[in-house]
Amino acid sequence: MRWIFLILFLLSLEFYAFQAIRKLSKSWIIRIGFVLLTLVPFFLMLYSFNQPVSGGTFGGNRGIFIGLFLSAFALKATSIIILFFEDLARFFKLLWHKISPSKSSKPYSNSRRKFVSQLALGLGAIPFISLLYGMYKGKYNFKVLTYELSFEDLPEAFDGYQITQISDIHSGSFDNPQKIEYAVNLINEQASDCILFTGDLVNNLAEEMQPWLTTFSKLKSADGIYSVLGNHDYGDYHDWETEAEKQKNFRDFVNVHKSMGWQLLRNERIKITKNNQDLHLIGVENWGKGGFKKAGDIDKACEGLSTKDFKVVMSHDPSYWDEVLHQHPKNLQLTLSGHTHGMQFGIEIPGWFKWSPVQYRYKQWAGIYQHQNRFINVNRGFGFLAYPGRVGIWPEISVIKLKKA
Repeated sequence: MRWIFLILFLLSLEFYAFQAIRKLSKSWIIRIGFVLLTLVPFFLMLYSFNQPVSGGTFGGNRGIFIGLFLSAFALKATSIIILFFEDLARFFKLLWHKISPSKSSKPYSNSRRKFVSQLALGLGAIPFISLLYGMYKGKYNFKVLTYELSFEDLPEAFDGYQITQISDIHSGSFDNPQKIEYAVNLINEQASDCILFTGDLVNNLAEEMQPWLTTFSKLKSADGIYSVLGNHDYGDYHDWETEAEKQKNFRDFVNVHKSMGWQLLRNERIKITKNNQDLHLIGVENWGKGGFKKAGDIDKACEGLSTKDFKVVMSHDPSYWDEVLHQHPKNLQLTLSGHTHGMQFGIEIPGWFKWSPVQYRYKQWAGIYQHQNRFINVNRGFGFLAYPGRVGIWPEISVIKLKKA
């Protein structure tokens, strides 16, 4: 039933957007092509959702059809906004003409202006081309973002300690082994003391990682590789025939971490020691507001620690930091999260401007945030989900250097 409402909504928008192309061209070939630009990807997408897809919900052709539909929809939606404001102006113009008719003998005209249709389609072409570019190049446009954070209570032995954080791999969406190999090499080139992965290794299924096990097993660091669970890693978004199948998938998923040499932390911690001084690495399970799984237990993971101990927390969803961690009595100095992907779409001018629609859902959505002497880094994500691309918000490798203040 929801598909019927969606189709009716789409057709109503299509009819409105059609007014722009109708004003510009009398060719029915161009007009029909303009309509099919949206409808063909939509029905292909609709068809793909009724077909099995290997490697996760949004893998294969399904992801491509989603991306093509979103690109065309962005063109139409932008055009509609321009046309709507012109229609408002036309309405008030007509109203004024009825109230105060002109004495001029010149015939009154309230038709749509051609240049407005040109403007509407011209502006619509910007997100259209951007989203296509994001599918072609943007999704593997990996960036290394470096940060230096100072703490008064950092043990001196860890002054200069470097962490590489990656997050949201979503391996079921990948389609280019060479690009992933390049990114893994890029991570290793940072030569960090440890590598931390903050959740969402797959879209749904443990088997999504099978083609990538060898590649991600190449990650190396002196103090090890540690990981936590994201909301997608539990298999909650897959339609399982039995609970036993879901549990087996989860056991297989846990074994994937072991086979790559990653240590999965589930509401627990490990201690890294240098010169008889300690850094406590804490990993909690997913905890997210707004209907997401709430399995994280920071109290259990911090049991036995004091406020003076230096702690780095791995928590997939930044809403846990916003709701609990930033004011936790155990003094959690640094939290690393992901989850938001920066919505894979936005505008960033480093040091000047940062915007994405996801900021209206998450207060902390990309980069470093601070509350008093506590910090969180929200990684923009390594992979992609649903829309198979990135525009403005590029796939990220975070490198964080800890300094003694």
